[in-house]
Amino acid sequence: MSKMIANALGRLVPTEVEGLGEFAPFTGAFDRLRGDYSYARAATRRTVPACQRDKVTKSIREAIERSGLKDGMTISFHHHMRNGDGVLPLVMREIQAMGIKDLTLAPSSLTDAHDCVADMIEAGVVTGICSSGMRGRIGQAVSEGKLARPALIYSHGGRARAIEEGRIHIDVAFLGAPTCDKYGNFTGSTGPSACGSLGYAMMDAKYASHVVAVTDNLVDYPLMPRISIPEQQVDQVLLVDSIGDPRKIASGTVRYTRDPVQLRQAWLAFELIKASGYLAPGLSYQAGAGGASLAVTGFLKDYMLEKGIKGSFGVGGISGHTVDMLEHGLFDAVLDVQSFDAAVTGSLHNNPRHIEIDASGYANPFAGSCAVNHLDVVVLAALDVDVDFNVNVMTGLDGVLRGASGGHSDTAAGAKLSVVLCPCQRTRVPAIRDHVQTVVTPGETVDAIVTERGICINPRNEELLRAAQAAKLPVLDIHKLKNDIEAMTGKPEPVPFDESKVVAVVEYRDGTLIDSIYKVK
Repeated sequence: MSKMIANALGRLVPTEVEGLGEFAPFTGAFDRLRGDYSYARAATRRTVPACQRDKVTKSIREAIERSGLKDGMTISFHHHMRNGDGVLPLVMREIQAMGIKDLTLAPSSLTDAHDCVADMIEAGVVTGICSSGMRGRIGQAVSEGKLARPALIYSHGGRARAIEEGRIHIDVAFLGAPTCDKYGNFTGSTGPSACGSLGYAMMDAKYASHVVAVTDNLVDYPLMPRISIPEQQVDQVLLVDSIGDPRKIASGTVRYTRDPVQLRQAWLAFELIKASGYLAPGLSYQAGAGGASLAVTGFLKDYMLEKGIKGSFGVGGISGHTVDMLEHGLFDAVLDVQSFDAAVTGSLHNNPRHIEIDASGYANPFAGSCAVNHLDVVVLAALDVDVDFNVNVMTGLDGVLRGASGGHSDTAAGAKLSVVLCPCQRTRVPAIRDHVQTVVTPGETVDAIVTERGICINPRNEELLRAAQAAKLPVLDIHKLKNDIEAMTGKPEPVPFDESKVVAVVEYRDGTLIDSIYKVK
């Protein structure tokens, strides 16, 4: 590992990462957005194929061979099919059988459906990972130091930036295509394995040297009526029996929490949003798909219906509850980069006000403009937070990687009001600390942390503090709250790490390093 230096948060980060090049330390959430930083947009390097009447191949091995994949290259997948994804395991097992090694895996994220990658790390098939998140056996393997080179964790907007900037070049992208025609036009909004928006895959299709659309639903040309990724960006169409398990891709509707602790957090968050003044005509809004965040959305919907308030747009990973607000006329539009359930898939296909956007248009901080910068309110979750309002969504209480950066830091930076939901404790371990285990979202971009005991407001936002006090909300000092929780649970012992071994680095959305993750002992 190269020299370690302290960034603006006092976190030690390397100046260079093997296989990824040199990095600058994090200096502030908006420093690189002040106009002094520049970069040359990456050229899209593509191998020009002969004019083809038909791009279809039915052999995974043939598709890999035709792609030109070799040892040492970088490959990507998308995670829109979540825990139902069958594409990554299908392709990676064939890659392993072909004896290809030393690959960097650069998917938009890794889920529990991708546990087979842990075995490929140990076998030397995968020696590097660049991804928004990892969990399960992959997170365990990386945390134990089994990956040859440090993994890179980036946000969704940061990934789009890194691809456009050329920091990450994808040699071959294998993209799940729920419905595809023989020339490679494909969509995620129809088919037996429909997953909705393909906003993250759009970046891979645009910039990868070779693109393979992997489908189990081949239709006549031209695909109608919606094309997510066009034929000119696709080199091959791989027809397989199944690209995933529909029961785990987009079945049912994600539900509100029924947990009284989370409901209390959700109600307080809603009351804070109301007190802030942003819950007004023209509201733009995003919330995650967790139960507590969805409960905030439910309270918001009922209030907007009661008061006749119409917002401008909902954005982000979209759940059926946001679609329901669109259908009730509470938003003019929904901007969808990732769909969470079956209700969203149908809406995306049928409603012209339900708009599919790519990851760059969603959250790339270096784009001319992006949707998160127009947000009034975002509601986010956390694994733990600290007294400086820094947020961890990556590592668990045991120090093991078990989460995803996602759009957390992107939306917190872009929104006028960023609200983070966090319980006071998890399994009798305090979730409010002196210092979070891993910083993903810096405290300067967080306005409030809402717990079941009350609301902690960042001293940077004096206007919000006055509004919350005027509304007689239970405003708490975060230092006192931390001490009160520790008086009940005890102060947690620090996780034992091998600090001589960095297993992953966390990149802030602007490309600087905000934290390092060490090998667990």
